[in-house]
Amino acid sequence: MTTSATPTADTAAPQDAKRVLLAAPRGYCAGVDRAVVTVEKALELYGPPVYVRKEIVHNKHVVTTLEKRGAIFVEETDEVPEGATVVFSAHGVAPIVHEEAKALSLKTIDATCPLVTKVHREAVRFADDDFDILLIGHEGHEEVVGTSGEAPNHITLVEGPDDVANVEVRDPDKVVWLSQTTLSVDETMETVRRLREKFPKLQDPPSDDICYATQNRQLAVKQMAKDCDLMIVVGSRNSSNSVRLVEVAIEHGSRDGHLVDYADEIDEAWLDGVRTVGVTSGASVPEILVRGVLDFLAERGYGEPQPVTAAEESLLFALPKELRRDLKAAGMSDQMKHDAGALGDAGQLH
Repeated sequence: MTTSATPTADTAAPQDAKRVLLAAPRGYCAGVDRAVVTVEKALELYGPPVYVRKEIVHNKHVVTTLEKRGAIFVEETDEVPEGATVVFSAHGVAPIVHEEAKALSLKTIDATCPLVTKVHREAVRFADDDFDILLIGHEGHEEVVGTSGEAPNHITLVEGPDDVANVEVRDPDKVVWLSQTTLSVDETMETVRRLREKFPKLQDPPSDDICYATQNRQLAVKQMAKDCDLMIVVGSRNSSNSVRLVEVAIEHGSRDGHLVDYADEIDEAWLDGVRTVGVTSGASVPEILVRGVLDFLAERGYGEPQPVTAAEESLLFALPKELRRDLKAAGMSDQMKHDAGALGDAGQLH
């Protein structure tokens, strides 16, 4: 799935040259790509409107573009007309949401990222074994709400290292930790360390809950940060993994860091005295938005982007089974390819 690689930034540039370090990987992960294509294909197959519960992914540009094509985003299931088609977002939903949809005779397409589904299944399994489950994550985040809904009587939310002192369990011999998939790796591991000090028999999840894409994007930023006067992360403010990238950049040596949805949000003052700018994007960001930032920097004298490669990614997920079935019945392709023209392709600038 991924392999480590040495940063490839050219460090031999003239000392006074203004340069851009470009993170790889960045942008769309497999789960986001799958979710976006799911809505696109549903619109193509069923015709608009197609309802989507919550934002399909946490990116303003993606949501706005899909709205223009006929997607209608709603906050709650009861906002969807009876019998209509609804897509569940990549962040996952609690079992009660499926029950609500069934009661309204909705046609459901579940675009939950398979890596989130894995965490849901872990929660169910440990709850069935009567474990106390310590879920590391951010209160109110859709992914946390969905996972907690799988086993509400067994799950306790732990929001970070400073929250550990407040955690109580029924039996310290039967306790396990799980996590939201989009967290800071370092902060999560510090939370786990403190939990294990308090509960020495704390069990780990069967495999990493923080997704490969989140880890890889943070790794690239860590490798770049010490060489950056400024890190620009393209992503929306409600995107947990994008917000974490700014934090990771500052923690690992970048003098400054900012999150922007679009290039026109960049403040010219940020560039004062800045020789090296790092650029990356969150896992729900189409590449066209990164290109906008690179063009903005090029117009201000910054050179050709120098890639810093932390890992290679090749993972793809199949579309939801209910959508694949209907596409096949209609004689339409179920291949994972979306319209690059409007949303921007997920390709990397290597």
